[in-house]
Amino acid sequence: MISPVLANVYLHYTLDLWFEKVVRKQCKGQAYMVRYADDFVCCFQFRSDAEAFYLALIKRLQKFNLEVAEDKTKIITFGRFAERDCKLNGKGKPPTFDFLGFTHYCSKSKNGKFRVKRKSSQKKVNAKLKNQKEWLKAHRTMNIKDIMTRLKRSLTGYYNYYCVTDNLRTVENFLDCVKRLLFKWMNRRSQRKSFSWDKFKLFLKKYPLPRPKVKVNIYDLKKDIIYIL
Repeated sequence: MISPVLANVYLHYTLDLWFEKVVRKQCKGQAYMVRYADDFVCCFQFRSDAEAFYLALIKRLQKFNLEVAEDKTKIITFGRFAERDCKLNGKGKPPTFDFLGFTHYCSKSKNGKFRVKRKSSQKKVNAKLKNQKEWLKAHRTMNIKDIMTRLKRSLTGYYNYYCVTDNLRTVENFLDCVKRLLFKWMNRRSQRKSFSWDKFKLFLKKYPLPRPKVKVNIYDLKKDIIYIL
């Protein structure tokens, strides 16, 4: 447990303070950084500032025997003017980026105003479904009550993290996939097929799985994170 703590302290001095005391003062426009452990996103008003920072970041990290993960690092056009700029350059929709298990993308609110929205990263969804599949396959002969208790606990934890503003539909799709996996592997508990789909729905009434609902309203935090909304 001490390693992540030390890494976080190390990057505070290597990255956070440097960004605040040096980088931001050298930028022509606004600049912000959001970091969690060794994963971070930097936002710049001007592309020239972003490009200058990227070059400076490589040199900065080299001083501490660290390096940028090039396959995970990119400079993109993002924000309220990204759609306009992409259309002018013939690039279609603005690019997206993944951060902390969410894909962030440019969109609009119901009244047509610009909004950054988030949905579960497809890579993370696929990995979680794979884990669910492997667990159900390995434990399909376990007592059915224990299987459903474990599945409820797993879903509750998943909801607590991913049920944020604008992501409910994606989480509901995840639940549907989990139900299909459960149907498949409960039908392989023995050589005889245990369920038709209609019987399976009756089974879920007896052992209901929790439904997702929004746990965190991102826009309640607006005053604290206005620069990334």
